[in-house]
Amino acid sequence: MTTHEILSQPAARTPGPEVSPHTAQVDLTGRTALVTGAAGGIGLACARRLSAAGATVRLVDVDGAALAALAEEGVGEAVELDLTDLDAAEEAARGADIVVNNAGVQTVAPVQDFPPERFSLILRLMVEAPFRVVRGALPHMYARGWGRFVNISSVHGLRASPYKSAYVSAKHGLEGLSKVVALEGAGQGVTSNCVNPGYVRTALVEKQIAEQAAAHGMPEERVVSEVLLARTPVKRLIEPEEVAELVVYLCSDDASFINGASLPVDGAWSAS
Repeated sequence: MTTHEILSQPAARTPGPEVSPHTAQVDLTGRTALVTGAAGGIGLACARRLSAAGATVRLVDVDGAALAALAEEGVGEAVELDLTDLDAAEEAARGADIVVNNAGVQTVAPVQDFPPERFSLILRLMVEAPFRVVRGALPHMYARGWGRFVNISSVHGLRASPYKSAYVSAKHGLEGLSKVVALEGAGQGVTSNCVNPGYVRTALVEKQIAEQAAAHGMPEERVVSEVLLARTPVKRLIEPEEVAELVVYLCSDDASFINGASLPVDGAWSAS
């Protein structure tokens, strides 16, 4: 699923912060953007796209080596951080004009077998940490009369699937937090929205594909079409760069009236 309904057909992309042209010609010069989970997948694509739009990017992740490599590319400033250290997460967000709450993990198990400590960790990382990041960033945004929160939710923030109790609970919690921030910030130039991708081509999803292939005894391409995308009319994985294009548009001045929204990028999965 691309963002064709909002934006025009994407141009061919080459990795790197200098990439141009892009689908949305957004100028974020002078803005400071914080991206969590910036070392890979959607977070990496968002960090590169925001940098290409002129933002100064704080790259937050536990993978310090990957962040250092990105910083050497000129993508942004590396901030090696475990977001479950909630005080540190809040402090890292101070002074940010743009926040992309993206960091997350996944565990798949029936509710009765789900490890309680893992459930707690997922909610801490994917609900409590975004709350603390928002809390740290808001005073600066309110002082400037401008701010953007883009929360990378999921179709699982809108719908449930079995065996993903912690992930679904966390994404639903993130949706609620995003809407409250949208209501509180609306009069002060601050917007808060969720982007809700389906299955994106990330290391996390590719690991799930390999595991499902082994479990079902079928080739990985059949897992994609018959298991992961069984309900999705568009039979392909979403590319992280497609999600990043929507994210950067939501950070623009043109998107100032999009607030409190949840925007599916799912190939019509949630419409079926």
